[in-house]
Amino acid sequence: MTLAAPKLDPVTRSRLHEEIVSQMIGRIVEGRFRPGERLSAEREIAANLHVNRATLREALKKLEVMGLVEIRHGDGIYVKNYLESGNLELFKEIVYLDEVFDPGILADTLAIRKILVPEMASRAAVSRTDGQLDELKAIAFAEGDDDMLERDLRVHHLVARASGNMLYIFILNFFNQLFRDYGYLYFSDAKNRGRSARFHRELYEAFRAKQPAKARKIMADVLVYTEGEIFAFYKNNYGARPVKRR
Repeated sequence: MTLAAPKLDPVTRSRLHEEIVSQMIGRIVEGRFRPGERLSAEREIAANLHVNRATLREALKKLEVMGLVEIRHGDGIYVKNYLESGNLELFKEIVYLDEVFDPGILADTLAIRKILVPEMASRAAVSRTDGQLDELKAIAFAEGDDDMLERDLRVHHLVARASGNMLYIFILNFFNQLFRDYGYLYFSDAKNRGRSARFHRELYEAFRAKQPAKARKIMADVLVYTEGEIFAFYKNNYGARPVKRR
């Protein structure tokens, strides 16, 4: 089935292909473009968006990489089921759609983090190098807590690197960017900054002694605590409304 007229708005920003991508993600995720449907011809879409075909093709290429569309040369552009073909790149785009973070997405992100990160810590406690241990010690015993968000992100990145698993590293990079943008939901509270400082010191001791089970538990405990504090802050300050990034 071909869509007679793509329901997209003309784009005006300097990085036009990014706005096209954002619009298309929104339409597909909302179900306005359904899986299996064929979009109109490139020239029609480009005219509707007020862009040239080269700009449109750049956007379509990115959408194809994210698993949102399939470009069949000589046939057309088909919408895919993003729940079957989407990837982390698409999830990141959905997270930042309209510059807000949906509570449901936040819950999904924290849930996956609780599954993956304790295992990273367990492996890292055994495979860490002496240099990585020294790096963790410097972070854990630094004075003050003004930069606790960045210190915490450094600890998590160190854990990923020490695990020796490249996929862990990339996944943590993804998580860390999200928490850099939304970390104020947690770190604006002095009590939570103190909890993170204690977490860093406890994790250092587990790493120093190469105790994987202890490292796993320390990480799991702090992530459960963090999730509770984030949603308490969220509920008290935003209710059920999406929250803007900072």
